[in-house]
Parts: sequence; structure tokens; C-alpha cells
Amino acid sequence: MKKNILTVLTLTAVLIAGCGYTTRSSLPGHLRTIHIAPIDNKIVYTSSTSREVYFPLLEVDARNAIIDRFQFDGNLRFVNEDDADLVLKGSLLNYQRHGLRFSDDDVAEEYRVQVVVSLEMFDTQKNEMMWQEPRFVGEATFFLSGPEATSEESAVQEAIEDLARRVVERTVENW
Repeated sequence: MKKNILTVLTLTAVLIAGCGYTTRSSLPGHLRTIHIAPIDNKIVYTSSTSREVYFPLLEVDARNAIIDRFQFDGNLRFVNEDDADLVLKGSLLNYQRHGLRFSDDDVAEEYRVQVVVSLEMFDTQKNEMMWQEPRFVGEATFFLSGPEATSEESAVQEAIEDLARRVVERTVENW
């Protein structure tokens, strides 16, 4: 009888303690709204050392993806800058494309694309910087041929979505 009671108490203690995982945000309670300012494009695409392809309005697509991801997450509501508890400001620094896998003829078959931004999250309630990332990167890969072949444009969209996911995680989960 004592063994059964001890077993029940042990199981109850384990169930009450749980594993510590939660789906709630780690944001302080005073942070409920966010504003994402337009992202500045600081890519010098006319330079001879820059990449070969320019994607127009890449900074606009990145901002829209970040807004969409915050709305999907639901922990912060998007508002005008004057009403926001948090303000995210950023600059598009670079777009990079690197060959990952090459054929025997040294022709690239797979590429990695990266969208690089500099970001600052400002807490307007406490009038302080919440976090700052000088080189925040979203990335994706694409194949030029074969069954998994995609376009560079679709890989850029995936990289922007990856960037947006990382921004929300950095803000909401504070990772």
C-alpha cells in the first residue's frame, strides 16, 4: 500500500513539474504592439564588385514578410509608429549568391542565396534598445537542374521568409 502511494505521489510531482516548455512569448508584459519601419536599401548594386543581379524592391519584400510573420505569430500587434511599444528599424546591406555544388566541369549546380540586413529593436516604453543585430541573415538554396530545380527568384522569397522567421524568433523568444 505504501509503495502505491509513493508511486502516485512521484507521478503527481512529475506531472506538476512538467517539462518547462511553453508556447507563450518570453516578451515582458508591457510589450504588446510593434511597428516595422521601412527598410533602407544600402546595397550599391552599380559597383563592379557587387553581385550580377539586382532584385528591385527587395527591402520592401523583406519588410512585408516581417510584418506578415509578426501577424502570423500573434504575440505582437502591428500599429503605427506613434502607438508602438516596439519599433524595428533596419537596413538591407547585401544580397549574396554562392555556389555550393559543382559539376565535374566546374559549373555550379546548387546555389545558396543570402539576404543580409542590419536591425535594431527599440523598446519605446523603456526608451532603450531591446536588441541589435549588425548582420542578420536569411538564406535559402536552389538547384539549377534536376527534379528539385527552382528559380533564383523563388529562393530569394524563401530567404526573405527565413529572415522574417528569424526576426520574430529573436524578438518573441529572445534567442
